[in-house]
Amino acid sequence: MAVNLSEPVSLAPVPGVRLSAVAAGIRYRGRDDLVLMELAAGSTCAAVFTRNAFCAAPVQVARQHLLQGGPRYLLINAGNANAGTGSQGLEAAYLSCGAVAGCTGVRAAQVLPFSTGVIGEPLPVDRISTALPEAVAALDEQGWMRAMRAIMTTDTVGKGASETVRLSGGEVTLTGIAKGSGMIHPNMATMLAFLATDALVDKAVLQAMLIRCGDASFNAITVDGDTSTNDACVLAATGASGVAVETEADQALFEQALLRVCRQLAHAIVRDGEGATKFITVRVSGARDAEEARLVGFAVALSPLVKTALFASDPNWGRILAAVGRAGVKDLDVDRVTIHLDDVRIVADGGRAPEYEEAMGRRVMAGAEILIHIDLGGRGVTEAEVYTCDFSYDYVRINAEYRS
Repeated sequence: MAVNLSEPVSLAPVPGVRLSAVAAGIRYRGRDDLVLMELAAGSTCAAVFTRNAFCAAPVQVARQHLLQGGPRYLLINAGNANAGTGSQGLEAAYLSCGAVAGCTGVRAAQVLPFSTGVIGEPLPVDRISTALPEAVAALDEQGWMRAMRAIMTTDTVGKGASETVRLSGGEVTLTGIAKGSGMIHPNMATMLAFLATDALVDKAVLQAMLIRCGDASFNAITVDGDTSTNDACVLAATGASGVAVETEADQALFEQALLRVCRQLAHAIVRDGEGATKFITVRVSGARDAEEARLVGFAVALSPLVKTALFASDPNWGRILAAVGRAGVKDLDVDRVTIHLDDVRIVADGGRAPEYEEAMGRRVMAGAEILIHIDLGGRGVTEAEVYTCDFSYDYVRINAEYRS
């Protein structure tokens, strides 16, 4: 059950974007599992992808097609990752793009393919091709909610967010959807995320914004430490509003809104982590730089011992202390490090804080949302946050049963 998370009631349409979702029977029966997303001619597109060496065939093809410019369609399937499929997988990805081109009249290189699901299984291109005419006919500006649900795998709720931003030239809309619940430790963005705006944004500016916002959101989450073969995040700007994001002030406002949407989606992924019962923020302050702060944050967030203690509501502070100690911070003065659970100081002067009592920690750990705050003792002034969830019995069950 997701932690304090429910599906959005609605998502704002983005002028210049139409979506559809249909049931292709790729792996699931009786539910939508194929999404087509149409971008208006002239749209700019930014993207980031997994750094996993075994990156999936659709990731390889999407990268190639992006270099050729002018994407018009995104094709997304759930239930089959088309990863670990070698040359056969690449051919399937190319054929899928060709099938979209055949139905829409664009070039195959103007189609970006994306897949999520089981690794190592051949992608049934024939089922995709059969379903595409229906998908093209169903394209609709209001298709965001249906698309959001269609890309889910082990997710328990759909994940989406919208923002309206007033810039100097008028209002623009930002809407995004994401999927992800397990195999979450992004090294670029997340399992799959698709965002769009009707603002007019230069491609280089759009790419830079996506990288910065991704680092502060999707790249700051972990469920289980596994970076997927299929991670991808795309941000499209249609320009349909006619409102240009050019001035420094407008760029700052737009990027702030983009970060809010990205963070909302990223947090939703952690809140819906497989088997999650708690949402954890690990804040590290007093670091020399962001890299050091994130190093410590992820050491704690990734620790199975910390995550199982969180599930048990067990204030076993020694596990947190040990994770900080093994993070690899050079010349760490442990006597200056402090650790808090919410407002309760648990570690100071190299050991247990003198005022700390077990009941204080247990009270905090019983909550559904917990802040672990680690101060590195004034090594610097940099602060960073990492977001994670606990490990419950259900995490093992979900992943043991996933292919059955």
